[in-house]
Amino acid sequence: MKILFTGANGFLGKNVIPILREKLFDVKTFGTQNTDYVNDITENIPLFEEKFDIVFHAAGKAHSVPQNQEEEKKFFDVNCEGTKNLCHALEKNIPQIFIFISTVAVYGKDFGENINEESPLEGSTPYAKSKIQAEEFLLNWCEKNNVKLFILRPSLIAGPQPPGNLGDMINAIKSGKYFNIAGGKAQKSIFWVEDFAEITSKAIDNDGGIYNVCDSNNPSFKEISDKISKILNKKSPTSIPFFVAKTMAIVGDVLGKRAPINSLRLKKITDSLTFCNEKMRTELKFKPSNVMEKFQI
Repeated sequence: MKILFTGANGFLGKNVIPILREKLFDVKTFGTQNTDYVNDITENIPLFEEKFDIVFHAAGKAHSVPQNQEEEKKFFDVNCEGTKNLCHALEKNIPQIFIFISTVAVYGKDFGENINEESPLEGSTPYAKSKIQAEEFLLNWCEKNNVKLFILRPSLIAGPQPPGNLGDMINAIKSGKYFNIAGGKAQKSIFWVEDFAEITSKAIDNDGGIYNVCDSNNPSFKEISDKISKILNKKSPTSIPFFVAKTMAIVGDVLGKRAPINSLRLKKITDSLTFCNEKMRTELKFKPSNVMEKFQI
């Protein structure tokens, strides 16, 4: 089967495309450079003359906090308008399956446990809102064009050289600047990046749906940081008492953006945030990897 993979030069593309090719998928790549189709997704995309069985839409903007309206707009230009541009370019040759990489950020939760796909979409950041709008567009477009749609909402994604918060943790541990708070007991849902290839295979024999994408183990900050430290041959990070962190957070509330921690950030890293993957496991008959067993950096 032939796949169009957008965002081919990103973290997902670099890790997932080689495995898809091992599975004998014919993968065509889309990106801004060194791909089969070179195009900025925020601009008009010419109609595809080639027909694809599956579109794996991983192109998107994430891992940054906008500082002004122009930066906020970029999230919508890439994540929402870019998705529309892609779909319009597919209308000459409609695919059978569309896999969209969304995010658990659409729920707008900073803490909570076992959050499922029925939870309301209350994400308020430009990143979350742009993904919600893209989901809504795709639900209509795919229904109109009789395309099987798989909306995947991944949690924290692990794999070689990860971006975002996990990459920041690795760099902080490398430099000796990372510490846990109150023993690092808070749990986070996490997913192994290479498993997206197996989900793609499972999609062929399923009807589509919306799925949280994470493993079943929800490791703690301490487990994750200890694993990274072991790989780096570093000592396990120290832990500071909650009351010390709380004092730092109160000071951070006053200092604003200059502070490394404030009360909201403290709550995020001391309260668990986990998601339910039962729907993915039962409907797709997919058992995700145990990330802590496969962990690489």
